Amino acid sequence: MAGLKGFHKESGFQIDAQATDRGVCVVGGVVEPRHLNINGVVHGGVYATILDTAMGGAVITVLEEREVTATTSLYVEFLRPAREGATLRAVGKLVRRGRHLAFVEGELTDGTGSVLSQAHGTWYIWSADDGTWSGRGTAPRPA
Repeated sequence: MAGLKGFHKESGFQIDAQATDRGVCVVGGVVEPRHLNINGVVHGGVYATILDTAMGGAVITVLEEREVTATTSLYVEFLRPAREGATLRAVGKLVRRGRHLAFVEGELTDGTGSVLSQAHGTWYIWSADDGTWSGRGTAPRPA
């Protein structure tokens, strides 16, 4: 899968290409000071970002050449806090892919395997073949 760009690259987390496969995407990294909220724990937006990236990545692994996707809904449950220096690992797994919708679940753990957060969401899929996408700006493809 292509490397992260733009906003995703700025987050400081990376796709684990070795653990990513059809319908599954793993994203991880180490918590830095920039990821913390005013209480000294990881900001909830960081949890949402890493889960959204892993879950969307899982959808991208099953797209056809002329398809693109984007998040339409994301529900995140925050179970435990993480602190600076913690290793985060988000796994996104495709539950079901239809013609225009994909349903995905995600789990965020720390370096000890403790579950920090869980999520589920829906991704819309556009296709140049059925006229719902112009065919410009296609998503990166798995390597």
